Amino acid sequence: MKMHEPKKVKVGGNTFYIWPFSAFKATNISGDLMAFLLPLVGAIAPFLGGGGTGGGADSLLDVNMDQAAPAITGAFNSVSGDRVEAMLKKLLIVHKNITVDVPDEDDPAVLDEDLANEIFCGEPQDMFILAFEVIRFNYNGFFSKLGARFGGVTEKLLAMVDSLKTTEPST
Repeated sequence: MKMHEPKKVKVGGNTFYIWPFSAFKATNISGDLMAFLLPLVGAIAPFLGGGGTGGGADSLLDVNMDQAAPAITGAFNSVSGDRVEAMLKKLLIVHKNITVDVPDEDDPAVLDEDLANEIFCGEPQDMFILAFEVIRFNYNGFFSKLGARFGGVTEKLLAMVDSLKTTEPST
């Protein structure tokens, strides 16, 4: 059964188990997720893969920031810190859909706010990587639909996240 099969991922030296959202929870979250992500992806898309004024950068690191800054700033203006925090909590802790291996414990612990604060303190980028993995796992068709709309930007984003995961130190 799909509901009983977690995805195991390693992020920041920690092993997480992502359990799928129920169908109705996934549907509920998808509206917030699309509203949250589309402005950001839309702002960056023209600057990747030769698709626009950014000179056809091959990665986000190659984007001409002088040219991209106004578009990115405009996209981030619609996203407050409260909204980012709420989305991360919804994806990572509210629905208790993630467990994590904890040292000296036999069973993985449910990721809650206290444990997340302990794990991600000083490493908030790992929280974004884990959230990305939750999205990838729960919304399998999400990136293919974005890819059709924004060209190669989603493939480049997926490759970038995968490269971040492979360059992190293993414990």
